[in-house]
Formats: sequence, C-alpha cells, structure tokens
Amino acid sequence: MTVDASRKLFQPTRRRPRRPDDTRGYQIFRAVNGIILTGVVIVTLYPFANIIARSLSDEGYIRSGQVNIIPRGFNLDTYRLVMSDSMFWTNYRNTIVYTVTATVISIVLTTCYAYVLSKKDLKGRGALVGIAVFTMFFSGGLIPNYVLITSLGLKNSIWAIVLPNAINVFNLLVMKAFFESLPTELEEAAAVDGLNTYGILWRIVIPLSKAIIATMVLFYAVSFWNSWFTAFLYMDRSELFPVTVYLRNLIAGATTATSTGSSSDSLAQAAANIQAVTIILTVLPIIMVYPFIQRYFVSGIMLGAVKG
Repeated sequence: MTVDASRKLFQPTRRRPRRPDDTRGYQIFRAVNGIILTGVVIVTLYPFANIIARSLSDEGYIRSGQVNIIPRGFNLDTYRLVMSDSMFWTNYRNTIVYTVTATVISIVLTTCYAYVLSKKDLKGRGALVGIAVFTMFFSGGLIPNYVLITSLGLKNSIWAIVLPNAINVFNLLVMKAFFESLPTELEEAAAVDGLNTYGILWRIVIPLSKAIIATMVLFYAVSFWNSWFTAFLYMDRSELFPVTVYLRNLIAGATTATSTGSSSDSLAQAAANIQAVTIILTVLPIIMVYPFIQRYFVSGIMLGAVKG
C-alpha cells in the first residue's frame, strides 16, 4: 500500500453540511406555514363562494338563511332581469368608456407629475410636493365642487368623472419614489447622446417603469370602475350612467318595492339576491383582467416603496 493510499484510508471523512430544508425545525415550520396559509385562503375565498351561491339561489332559501357555499333552489331570474334590460348594456358600455379614458388620462398626468417631482434639483419642488400632499387631507367640499363642475359646463359629460379624480396623490407619491430610485447615470448618458427631457422620459424612463405603470393602471382602473357617486352626483340622464349607478338604482327600486309590499315575484327574487348579483357583475371584469397584470403588481409596489 502506498503512502498516498494509506493517507486516504485513514483520513477522517467530512460530513456533508445539512441544508436548512433538511432540518426537522424547518420541516415543522413548512407544515405549520402551510396550515396557516391554507386557513387564510379558505377564510378569503369563503365570502366569494357565499356571494356566488346567493346570486344563484332561490328567494326562500336566501331569506331563511339556508344558503352557505352551495346554491339552493337554483334560480337565474335576477340575472335575466338585469341582463335583459338594454339600459344595462348601455350603462356597461359607458363604464368601459369612462374607465379606459379616465385611466389613460390619469396615467399620463400622474407619470408626468411624478417624474417632475423626482428631480431633486428642481426649483420649487418642495412647494409642488406640498400642494399635492395638501389635497390628501383637505378638499373644497361637496357643494363647492358641485358648483365648480356645473359652472365649468362639465355636468352630464365624461369629464365630470375623469377630471376631478385624474391624479391620486398616493399613486403620485409611489411613482415619485420609483423614479427617484432609477440611476441618474442613465439620464445623464441619454442627455450626452442628445436626448431632451421628453426624449429621456419616453425612451429611457418609461421602458424601465413597466412594472409601476402596470400597478398604477390597476389601481386607477379599479377605482374608476367601482366609482358611482361621482356619476350619481353630476349626471341626470340615465343613458349616461355607469353600470354601478344602474345597479344601485336597481337595488333601491327592488328594496323599496319589497318593503311596501307591492313587488311582483320577479322583484321579490331580485330584492333577495340583487346585492350578490351586483357584486358578481361588477367584479367579474376586474377579476378577468387582474391575472394579466398580476406579475407586475408586487414588483411595482415594492419598487415604488422601497429605497436604498
């Protein structure tokens, strides 16, 4: 036996270091974490399952409290009542137009304002930030706003919905923090190459901001889609209402007819599950759109909120 062979024979073997996921404590942690997260998912999904079941159940089972997560007495009368009305589809189209237009305008204005505020060498930057933050805590009030919108001739138009809510200050500050986190060297290099401020914003900053812009699109779209009070306040003609106002009026009409005892069978059924049907019809489009931008959502919020 050679010297090298004898050394290898008597050399103590080294134990392979245990990975963190091999330890018993980590396995227990994973099991407990899985149980807790499963419970959170169940608690989160239960209200949605209950709403779907109520929207498909018969009036008698709903009023007696027998509907849980499984529909009882399968009934689609409320869906037929709502979706057979041509005004429903007119108002639904209005909601899509209002949401798309308002979201595009809000994204453009918020992006431009946030990019300006992100420049630390901008003169008057503190005053501009202060003006924006001031509006988070103070407003002119309901009646002055109504008088202003009316005097500007915006009543019964899409601009009464779009312009007063075009910039959300919270979204503005998140985008400002994101722009501040971008390397200034990129903009300096672009300026050396001959790009002006608008060129830098369009060709350098915007392509690097897809995550935060997608997040802001989601925030604004959900806000405008669910908004009903602004249209209820500034619009008098039913053909201009968004679908949220239509469904609000339907709830009020069905509830009033039931309370006075003058409702038909269809209205009684509608009054029993109109709230559930309303939630399903208004939330469904957002649920369908959300998966396509969900991958940008978490990264956009983190990039806009964490610095350093």
